[in-house]
Amino acid sequence: MTTTSRSATEAVHEPLPLAGIDLADLDNCTDGVTPWRMFHTLRREDPVHWQPEQAPHSGFWALTRHADITRVDRDAETFTSTRFVNLEEVDDDQIGRRASILELDGVRHRALRGLLRRQFGAGVINGYADFLRGLTVTTLDSALSRGSFDFVEDISADFPVNVLARLLDVPPEDNQRLIDWGNRIIGNTDPDYADVLLDSEESERYRDLPFRSPAALEVFEYGRELARRRRGGPGTDLVSTLVNETPRDGVPLSPRDFDNYFLLLVVAGNETTRHTITHSMLALLQHPEQLARLQEDPSLIPTAVEEFLRWASPVYHFRRTATRDVELGGKHVREGDKVVMWFASGNRDEEVFGNPYDFDVTRRDNDHVTFGKGSPHLCLGNLLARTEIRVMFEELIPRLADIRLTGDVPRVRSNFVNGVKRLPVEVTLA
Repeated sequence: MTTTSRSATEAVHEPLPLAGIDLADLDNCTDGVTPWRMFHTLRREDPVHWQPEQAPHSGFWALTRHADITRVDRDAETFTSTRFVNLEEVDDDQIGRRASILELDGVRHRALRGLLRRQFGAGVINGYADFLRGLTVTTLDSALSRGSFDFVEDISADFPVNVLARLLDVPPEDNQRLIDWGNRIIGNTDPDYADVLLDSEESERYRDLPFRSPAALEVFEYGRELARRRRGGPGTDLVSTLVNETPRDGVPLSPRDFDNYFLLLVVAGNETTRHTITHSMLALLQHPEQLARLQEDPSLIPTAVEEFLRWASPVYHFRRTATRDVELGGKHVREGDKVVMWFASGNRDEEVFGNPYDFDVTRRDNDHVTFGKGSPHLCLGNLLARTEIRVMFEELIPRLADIRLTGDVPRVRSNFVNGVKRLPVEVTLA
């Protein structure tokens, strides 16, 4: 069963020897407590920590303090994304085939990011308000009428994927495929999701695909068909924009650029918002006094959204690679070293957040790093995500007289995505 809020907080403070920390061991990320214990120890004892990995991987520097994470995230010249942003080590051929906007820096990164900046800006997102609220109501009507249901499947996954379908202008009948693709790609280290596990010998067959996932081929095929239909047309959806507009640097998207950009939209447009909504609901279940505060004063919900994002930390880390020798936190980082920003740890940094293990929906000055921090790679969809989460809880909370957890809450086996697979609940309506 899920650890209660009090015992989870106490467990984080239980001593964990530095020698026992292994951020590369995925099985440490399945109980909802061990990652936070590791981060807690590292921030105090070794905030720039060398983490060995099993051969043939080279190991990495783990940054666990907010200040170091912010420094690295803002300095793309010294800490590049072009050698990839997850822990996998790739060669030049793989980079050429797999690089998305996440794995670019400089002029080309800005140009590709600029293609969709307007679609994720305030003018467009605010125009979606009525659509988002109507969609939320539809999702909640369907789920809550059952009384007992899986919050992940029926609310957290259903809602963002419907938004994604609208942005891509694809029919709702395709929603389940979009969800499944995200699970199979991002869950490439979890036996319940992966077609081929990342660390298996078989994955070498798929080394040139994003996340080494065969599901990428299905996403590519789907995106290419959408591109064929939209090319030269008047559409304003994301796919039409990608195929009909030229980036500001004057270099059109190649077919491979489109494949990788489209796949990123499918994955990022669903997974992180889904896990944030799930973690937020779980936190409210574990802290009923916080749920009561929101029920008593719904005007707190916009403030609570920032606490939801801090608390959820749906992406554990992003990686950079040092482009030169540099001093970082008193350690000598060499050119070519992997440098990993553990955003989840930064969101519990005692130097930045008072009582960081308290879930507090009234927390102000919430300087979390969930979307990055002052980085050229700041999450392009952050306003959309914030809006989705706010609208969801504005509609959900007034409907609840009571909500109870009714079973286990299994976690995704991953040190990249901080995900929950299932959240079984029973509700009583107000």
